[in-house]
Amino acid sequence: MPVRPLVRLVYVTAPNLAEAESLARLAVTRRLAACANILPGMRSLYWWRGQLEQADEVVLVLKTTAALAGELTQALVQAHSYDCPCVVVLPIEGGHPAFLDWIAAETDGTGPRG
Repeated sequence: MPVRPLVRLVYVTAPNLAEAESLARLAVTRRLAACANILPGMRSLYWWRGQLEQADEVVLVLKTTAALAGELTQALVQAHSYDCPCVVVLPIEGGHPAFLDWIAAETDGTGPRG
């Protein structure tokens, strides 16, 4: 039985829907992520440069492999408009095996095209 690559979720916040969609498209078209979920309508409260701030943001959740998480993080940070973007890699401890295999196949280029 082949060993499944370790899979990860990458949590990202963006200032608006357009940027979230742009980041998602970058990640998925480069095959750095198998899928991107875009969740608009988040309200954030946070400290920034000594002041309490609040902003409407959009959440982006990407599915990738551990092997690609670093490259995906770099690409997202480079393309992001924030000075210090939230890009956090989270382990996936388990799940539906076929779905986890799909993430691996879509990011290693062996998945079906089109």
